[in-house]
Amino acid sequence: MSEYITLGQTYVMNTYNRFPIVIDHGEGVYIYDNQGKKYLDMCAGIAVNALGYSHKGLTEALKAQVDQLLHISNLYYIPQQIEAAKLLVEHSIFDKAFFCNSGAEANEAALKLAKKYGKRLRETKTKVITMNHSFHGRTYGALSATGQTKYQKNFTPMMPGFSHAEYNDIESLKALIDADTCAVLIEVLQGEGGIVPGNKAYLKEVEALCKAYDALLIVDEVQTGIGRTGTLFAFENFDIKPDVVTLAKALGGGVPIGAMLCTSKADVFEPADHAATFGGNPLATTAAKVVLNELINTDLLEQVKEVGSYLEQELYKIKQEFSLVTAVRGMGLMQGLVLNSSPKDVVNKCIEKGMLVVGAGENVVRFVPPLVITKEHVDECISILKEALAEL
Repeated sequence: MSEYITLGQTYVMNTYNRFPIVIDHGEGVYIYDNQGKKYLDMCAGIAVNALGYSHKGLTEALKAQVDQLLHISNLYYIPQQIEAAKLLVEHSIFDKAFFCNSGAEANEAALKLAKKYGKRLRETKTKVITMNHSFHGRTYGALSATGQTKYQKNFTPMMPGFSHAEYNDIESLKALIDADTCAVLIEVLQGEGGIVPGNKAYLKEVEALCKAYDALLIVDEVQTGIGRTGTLFAFENFDIKPDVVTLAKALGGGVPIGAMLCTSKADVFEPADHAATFGGNPLATTAAKVVLNELINTDLLEQVKEVGSYLEQELYKIKQEFSLVTAVRGMGLMQGLVLNSSPKDVVNKCIEKGMLVVGAGENVVRFVPPLVITKEHVDECISILKEALAEL
């Protein structure tokens, strides 16, 4: 193990505070390091591995596609891409899909779409409003949209045209929105900001303001989308209809992919406006098809609701037992345990005891396990968590 850690520190750029674990393989909802230690994975590659590890359907589909065709340019029609787009459109309120490679790329595409939408109405209609404590990615546009200075401080100045309102505070948004606003970009459940759900009445008012000012409502579902909250899209829980949604993470079940979906109203891109060389290639969209079919054609979404509710219930019991825990927040299989201190010690102690979790915000332990997790796995998670908290 130490050899790979040394080699990694020597040859790989230091952009992550990595844990001293060398991952070897996964099976179901478990990960194994190269020393054979087993970990219950309540992180899922940070909400990516929706179907867990070594999922038979996903593995077989990808192997077959590798034998057939890995990549071809978007200058040609790609059957797998078209089939994945059809699944997304026919099971949503949207009319068109654009594929890329990541969540940041999906948000960059949405921001460009919004700028063009606004400029078609008026040359000065280019302003974008996002929320404080939001996170939309690390590329320059997405970073400028992000409402957390800790990610921006070494890379200022940010791109102009962005302002940030207080989340769940409609008066804050009203003070910023005007005729030159082309879009409001929002998470209905903030992820990196600390697992903070939006208020339903607030989100309905955000939707109404966007309509009043003819600004696109863009919902960033990079982390919450593709079944994470028990519905295909998290916004479905809030009775709103965005013009644009961005996706990534779980969509490929572990294969890099991003997507932007839009309604016909927002469908303003033309050839040469935007592109992605690898976006929607045969391998990535083969993975997306498998994930989408699992969610659409099985009872997996109902399982997410049931097991997510059970996880939330058990976390509330933890809150009653340990004074270190101050709150529980989240939806479905995206839950946060709010602490009165940094999550670092809890995360490290859980890893030591054989469970992978990750922090969110300043004081939250985040639980975003594979969507195929069962109540028995939740019981195992809670047992390890109790042991960790008791020792702290």
